[in-house]
Amino acid sequence: LLDVDGVLLDYQRSVRVRHLAHSLGVDGTRVQQVLFESGLETRYDSGMTATADYLRALSEGLQAEVSEALWIQARVAASRPREDVVQQILTLPDAVRIGVLTNNGPLMAEVLRALLPALCDRVGDGLLCSGALGGRKPDPALYQRALQHLQVTPSRTLFIDDLFTNVRGARQAGLHAETVRDGRSVGRVLKRHGLR
Repeated sequence: LLDVDGVLLDYQRSVRVRHLAHSLGVDGTRVQQVLFESGLETRYDSGMTATADYLRALSEGLQAEVSEALWIQARVAASRPREDVVQQILTLPDAVRIGVLTNNGPLMAEVLRALLPALCDRVGDGLLCSGALGGRKPDPALYQRALQHLQVTPSRTLFIDDLFTNVRGARQAGLHAETVRDGRSVGRVLKRHGLR
């Protein structure tokens, strides 16, 4: 079970803000305020706001229409796949089931399908966004809901994240969990757990 930002993708929030600001003809500071400082993004990532309501609130706050397509374009522009990590995951044996658990709202699934098509094909219905599950890492309950969706047990699941606070939450939920920083550390973790 893999985190996204900091593991599968490099993400630059500032690029996303600039992309939205330029596309909409609004000030970048205003985008930062409405999207992040207001708590709107956190509410969406936590499942407290539906996608349509989130986009409407964002559009109203910026006084410019933010469509699903534009939101996805901005997030894609701000994200770069970590190819070395992705290739290691894709070469795992077919018997190893792969899932993704990201602290993002449901629209992030479309971003991942655009950026990581081969991985998403392998993951199938294991592409999980926190907003769709109604919570956020590191809450242990979120991991439990994710595993219920995947129909797997915590003791047979390895979770990989770049933030130790999320790893700690996963361990509290009974998962094996490790912190990684780059492709090399991912390789070491996979080897340590007998996956390669």
